[in-house]
Amino acid sequence: MQRDSRIVIIGHQDSLENSLRNYFFSRHFKHVYTNTRNHLDVLSGAKVQKFFKDIRPEYVFLGSIRSGGIAANQKYAAEFIYENLEAQDNIIHSAYQAKVKKLIYFAASCIYPKMARQPIQESSLWTGVMEPTSEPYAVAKLAGVKLCQTYRRQYGLDVMAIVPATLYGPGSDTNIDTAHVMGALIAKFHQAVRQNQKRVIVWGTGKPRREFLYVDDFVQGVLFLMKNYRSQELINLGVGSDVSVKHLAQLIAKISGFKGKIVFDASQPDGARRKLLNNSRVRRLGWKPKVSLEEGVRQTYDWYRKEIR
Repeated sequence: MQRDSRIVIIGHQDSLENSLRNYFFSRHFKHVYTNTRNHLDVLSGAKVQKFFKDIRPEYVFLGSIRSGGIAANQKYAAEFIYENLEAQDNIIHSAYQAKVKKLIYFAASCIYPKMARQPIQESSLWTGVMEPTSEPYAVAKLAGVKLCQTYRRQYGLDVMAIVPATLYGPGSDTNIDTAHVMGALIAKFHQAVRQNQKRVIVWGTGKPRREFLYVDDFVQGVLFLMKNYRSQELINLGVGSDVSVKHLAQLIAKISGFKGKIVFDASQPDGARRKLLNNSRVRRLGWKPKVSLEEGVRQTYDWYRKEIR
């Protein structure tokens, strides 16, 4: 990609959209468009086609327009499947019509079976049932993967499907009602410190394990794969290690300065027991992450604290 390349990023003001946009803006790329900043209605096929015809994008980064944690998946299940399906269908078809040079599609680790062997290899896809708490979203992302593969085979669209670990960092969703566990816990613990609360309630038992990828590592990994991976097969982009929700809560409590009690509400769902991606394929190509979990959480917490002043 050159600084005058025409780039489109599809997201919902989440970590994915924000991190990619900030990368290109900070390096003075001249033609960077996002559906949120350019007010593109991605649910309208006609509007997406006109947008692509007008700006003639060369590179497209396609994330979700609806995503979130367990609470959001339960509350907005219909929107999660309908809006993501509609948006990705419109974007991928318009990208084919506009003859884009490259399209990167971002799937999610929830597309893998609930009981997949850990760490999860790309070959585990379609080998079992999905985790019920994220099934509507996962179905949409699975359809997107298959759509990418069929458009590549049938029409020659240069498209790559990546499964990143859960993203976090500056720009993350920290709305307690919609965020993934990292963003929700950062907001909860900061609120508890500000209000001198004596306890923080965390959904579930604290036993499930999650893998987190810092946004800077995510961007570098995506750009690395653009140059070094050319296949219709999925590829995982993860750090190769995970932590329990309990450990994560304790880490955020330490960073935030919270001195009270952490209470795990076992009446609330845990979600998948574990979602650790096998990243051996991308490591063999020569990429590895640089930001440790503690460093990344600290930077994310510092960003959040400044944002809500």
